[in-house]
Amino acid sequence: MTSDYKNLLENQRNFFSTGKTREKSFRIKNLKRLKLAIIAHIDEIMSALEKDFRKCQFETFTSEIMSALDEINLAIKNLDSWMAPARVKTPITLFKATSRVYYEPFGTALVITAWNYPFQLAMDPLIGALSAGNCCVVKPSELSPNTSKVVAAMIKECFMEEYCAVVEGGIDETTALLNEKFDFIHYTGSTRVGRIVAQAAANRLTPIVLEMGGKSPCIVDSTADIETTARRIVWGKFINAGQTCVAPDYLIVHKEIKDSLVQAIQKHIRDFYGDSPEKSGDYCRIINQKHFDRLLTFLQNGTIVVGGNTDRNQLYIAPTLIDNVTWEDPAMQEEIFGPILPILEYEDLAKVIAMINARSKPLALYFFSRDKKAQKRMIHEVPFGGGCINTTLMHTVNPNLPFGGIGNSGIGSYHGKWSFETFSHKKSVLNKSIRIDPRLPYPPYKKKVNFLRSLYQKLLG
Repeated sequence: MTSDYKNLLENQRNFFSTGKTREKSFRIKNLKRLKLAIIAHIDEIMSALEKDFRKCQFETFTSEIMSALDEINLAIKNLDSWMAPARVKTPITLFKATSRVYYEPFGTALVITAWNYPFQLAMDPLIGALSAGNCCVVKPSELSPNTSKVVAAMIKECFMEEYCAVVEGGIDETTALLNEKFDFIHYTGSTRVGRIVAQAAANRLTPIVLEMGGKSPCIVDSTADIETTARRIVWGKFINAGQTCVAPDYLIVHKEIKDSLVQAIQKHIRDFYGDSPEKSGDYCRIINQKHFDRLLTFLQNGTIVVGGNTDRNQLYIAPTLIDNVTWEDPAMQEEIFGPILPILEYEDLAKVIAMINARSKPLALYFFSRDKKAQKRMIHEVPFGGGCINTTLMHTVNPNLPFGGIGNSGIGSYHGKWSFETFSHKKSVLNKSIRIDPRLPYPPYKKKVNFLRSLYQKLLG
């Protein structure tokens, strides 16, 4: 693909101006083409992720490939209704008028993806962009180079460059793309880089969606089912070796059940990965040495209950639980993004809520409890992007739920219909009848204000 980004973008603008991408048949045809390409390249996708960080085939299929196929199928099935103008109510004061919202593609979209789920995080927003009728440039992460190559080859095979293209590379390429005037930007990655993307977008007044991260708490109260809770926490935390933006970042457990829960978590770690997780074919590795070394700093404080074993040559860090952690320790100061789970205990739920709310708003929150009142309290009193009651991660799997953050954890949302709406401008149109044209809105206004005040007297109090 050409490295002339101005020329690439100009070609995409010219193609968009032909109106082809606005056609429902064109969108569905290309979504089906992408679906067939994914199916044809499943083995290559699995091989690439295994090379990038030893991701097992089951996790690759369920968390990367199935997600993309489900998103495509949902879009193809529902695109007709999604694209239809939405009629909304019109106030009686605008008598003899109809009001509709039209979904219009922005034009050229830039999708910047992350390395931790490198295929899914490239495909899901791309599907939204194409479903909404945009042209698109995808910038995969350079930290997962094998998956980046597969994505680039697959998209080149599927689409004309003036419709959809991939730019591979690192910081220089991303910076060069951000210097161009796209009509929309979708970014997934760290909050630090998200700020850079937001600034670049602000300079050109480009609308954006930022999907970032944060310290997602997992709270377990005294009413929780110990075995089920432990199993679901272990799965949610250690899938992808903890390199998941919505993974439980730290555990806050009620003092009464802490020991029992920790024992159950240890048991399920062994059940999942055996006594030697480094030998398990189901356990990932850390993406690179930089992130490996960063994670090691979190092992310096607290008491390691289980795990703690590391191998820098293999980029291996065992599933690790750390007890006796304080809110001031390094592990509680930044997102961990790895297989290390700090454990804190509590007695008063109100204090837990206050401590969470005193920090940046998390991308996800998980609450394990049988207490319905406590569940409602957690939902309504703590701001967070999305989350689950009595499980982890699963809210991200339902395409009927919007996925996104709040505050430092993100701006905007996507998945399913929400992706279509995110990549669409909502154009408001009021259509007024010419059969009747009341004189009230027009000058001269003398005495008309008294009529309006009497009409609205009840509303004005």
